[in-house]
Amino acid sequence: MFTVDSLIAGKDPVVQRIYDRLIDVLAGLGPIGQDAKKTSIHLTAGEGGTAFAGVHPRRAGILLNVRTSAPIESPRVRKLEQVSRSRFHNEILLNAPEEVDAELAGWLGEAYGLSKPAD
Repeated sequence: MFTVDSLIAGKDPVVQRIYDRLIDVLAGLGPIGQDAKKTSIHLTAGEGGTAFAGVHPRRAGILLNVRTSAPIESPRVRKLEQVSRSRFHNEILLNAPEEVDAELAGWLGEAYGLSKPAD
């Protein structure tokens, strides 16, 4: 069984600070599920929602994959993958908690909205 703590253990302390900041920002969107896998954490839009972001802890940072309906046009996106007609994975490397800013929060808000279960 994998846990968020086990995936962050042994990494530079900045990884925990980035992750905590990310979760704090996301808390304003609504319920957030944190599903730890072997090498990543899937963030879901509450109960019944699908994954809207993937967190891949690295030695001294976090590789964040944000799922959107259109490509994010930004130099912060280091890799872009179109996974279906209307879904894109946007890869962003976070090296400091301050990089979890208003711009990133906006992208995550869009991704969260796409993943919420229907009412």
